[in-house]
Amino acid sequence: MPVFAYTFRDASGAIQKGTAEADTEELLRRRFEEQGFTIMEVQTLKTRRARARTYGKVKLTVLSVFCRQFSTMVDAGVSLVRCLDVLGQQTSDPRLRKILVDISERVEGGESLSRAMQRHPKTFSNLFIGLIRAGEVGGVLEETLQRLANFLEADVALRRKIKAALTYPVIVTIMALGITIGLVTFIVPKLVDTLKDLGVKELPSLTQMLVDISHFLTTKWYWLIAGLLVFLILWKAFVSTQFGRRVADRVKLKLPVFGKLHHKICLARFSRTLGTLLTSGVPILQAMETVAGVIGNNILADAVLEARARIREGDRIGDPLEKSRQFPPMVVHMISVGEESGSLDFMLQKIADFYESEIEAALESLTAAIQPILIVILGCIVLFIVLSMFQPMLEAISNLSAGDALQH
Repeated sequence: MPVFAYTFRDASGAIQKGTAEADTEELLRRRFEEQGFTIMEVQTLKTRRARARTYGKVKLTVLSVFCRQFSTMVDAGVSLVRCLDVLGQQTSDPRLRKILVDISERVEGGESLSRAMQRHPKTFSNLFIGLIRAGEVGGVLEETLQRLANFLEADVALRRKIKAALTYPVIVTIMALGITIGLVTFIVPKLVDTLKDLGVKELPSLTQMLVDISHFLTTKWYWLIAGLLVFLILWKAFVSTQFGRRVADRVKLKLPVFGKLHHKICLARFSRTLGTLLTSGVPILQAMETVAGVIGNNILADAVLEARARIREGDRIGDPLEKSRQFPPMVVHMISVGEESGSLDFMLQKIADFYESEIEAALESLTAAIQPILIVILGCIVLFIVLSMFQPMLEAISNLSAGDALQH
């Protein structure tokens, strides 16, 4: 896209200069005329390739700090370009720094902030863009940024709780697999050699099973890795299709224990996101479309989109959500009450608070239950290995003792 250097006179009569991207010089002049400015001089500098979104994703914690600082500076009356320049200089994240430089250039060139951010979809989600656009239209950008910072901080806190709850079970599982593989691949072959030296020719079925497993892991381990890789590739290809995603998301909801937890996480995300969007002044149809894209489950997303279609026809939001059978009666009832009383955004925030506390309690109980289960499973694996190897050894020792007794 061509880059133009321009000179224009602002409303106060001062001469301003800058650079901007535009398809043609005529479009650039029209853009400034719509803002009430008249360009005095335009010069083509170069043709800049459209910047690919190769900066990567920025962590939510970094974005929440960025929103909080951005809101403070906007509330203090600092211009957007100046805010972006300062925030770009002080951030420690190199990706965000490059992104803010690009956004600053585009805003200075006449683009809106939301439009400039929309060019970086890996960093700024549809929710982010929708809230920023609503803040721009309503003239309350600083309040929108504060709400966005609160939303991101709540999302980060929820993710941390989930990761903290799953850290211990994952570590124990990895250790159990490591110990089991070590026993089977290193200890079992040596014990088998010992049994051969003791003259054991026929192994018990339990021992033979363990020997076969050990032989497979030591000689044909590459088949196991190849099978896992093929499975992962096929699974990724399957869930990349619309049908596959729906099947996977339905399975997530039906899983024992974890299905209910996943459902609660999606409901909390739905309530918090929709409540934040409505509080920021986003129209409900646009808000529900955004929520459907970030809820994290296609089954619930379809229910939200169906409710959106019914709302467009004049129905209430609670009825289609109830018919989907994906939203509990308590959620539907509170949404209906909020809709009737005109406090839907407040009710949604209350629903989000409730489910986040439910998630925290479920994670604590799940962690407490998983620990003894994993220990019992690891103990059963070790017991299986011990019984498999010591049963033939005891038989060999008893045979040797019987042979010595006959010789005497």
